[in-house]
Amino acid sequence: MKAFPAPIDPRLLEPSLAEFRQSYTLPGEAYTSPELFAWEMRNFFEPSWVCLGRTEGMMKPNSRRAVRVGGESILLTRDEAGTLRGFFNICRHRGHELLPAGASAEGILIQCPYHGWTYRQDGSLRSAPRLGLRPEFMVADHGLTQVRVDEWEGWAFVNVSAGARPLNEHLGNLAEMVGAWAPRDMVETARMDYVVEANWKLLHENYQECYHCAEIHPELCRVSPPTSGINIAATGMWIGGWMDLQEDSATMSLTGQGGAPLLPGLSAEQRRRVYYLALFPNLLISPHPDYVLSHRLEPVSPTRTLVECRTLFPRAVAESEGFDGSYAGDFWDVTNRQDWAACESVQRSAASRGFRPGPISEMEESVFQFFNMIASGYVDGHISAPRNPTILAKPKR
Repeated sequence: MKAFPAPIDPRLLEPSLAEFRQSYTLPGEAYTSPELFAWEMRNFFEPSWVCLGRTEGMMKPNSRRAVRVGGESILLTRDEAGTLRGFFNICRHRGHELLPAGASAEGILIQCPYHGWTYRQDGSLRSAPRLGLRPEFMVADHGLTQVRVDEWEGWAFVNVSAGARPLNEHLGNLAEMVGAWAPRDMVETARMDYVVEANWKLLHENYQECYHCAEIHPELCRVSPPTSGINIAATGMWIGGWMDLQEDSATMSLTGQGGAPLLPGLSAEQRRRVYYLALFPNLLISPHPDYVLSHRLEPVSPTRTLVECRTLFPRAVAESEGFDGSYAGDFWDVTNRQDWAACESVQRSAASRGFRPGPISEMEESVFQFFNMIASGYVDGHISAPRNPTILAKPKR
């Protein structure tokens, strides 16, 4: 597919493409332009592996759901055997949507509400009622148009352009990083959904640094030193690193103490750290010593993003008598709301004629990686893997 540069003056991107200690943030237009947002959906999201959420909470056997991916509507199906498939949410007759985006339904057959064409869970056409005599018509040629879907550690992903490399290559060494926590065996215990009046990139940037933590996160700083941790060299499409826990804290909670056992597969070092791993374009994973936190971002417009935040615990723990994992959700709901308020403030400023890109702090190298990745993608017409960190001994957040 031919690459087209983004609709933004490349001269505005030069400060974000400079070397780390000379680099600046993205221009305000990157957070406000409808044309640029539409370009990002076509050139960053649609050609990539976009996370759709946790498969267990999203799809039951013999069910289907319509989801928005970039500018496309995708129909997901899960058959009785548990196989997940994806199709463009378009009837092969006259193009009517099979389900409204965001809606779900159950049953082994998929019927178009316009003229009643019916499909099986595997996308094959079962019935085209009242079509009349068409000697050349072949049922096998009129199934739903399939898109690539895959699953990893309990999350579902879709690639609508068909041009992405395999998901395992997209993940790179993130799969090895997360494997010890075994999220595939975890279940959701808290669901926190937000509408954030800010561009999706601002949420990524905020997640990638703790330069702001002393100012807006007193609860976080009590349990995790904001200047601790280092960045990790990635081989896939992700950026991230870790932070320490305070000596008297066992996990991230309002008290620093938890209500669940430490995860059995972790090393001694992993039991004293919290990781912050951002998989492009829309999944943030934070493994803790006793649970995993995730954020899924769904861009709605240049100035609005839906966020699904989930706390995950091992199934055996979550189903044990007396389990109460609210300490994780309570802590992160407080922290999330502090972050969203900051992101929304930056979003308001980005629209001002007085907004100017600012210099990147040494505590923001992961943000630099993200800025550089986005700015390079604007120029090249497609996203590429981030630069690996240059200051591995410096604070991650």
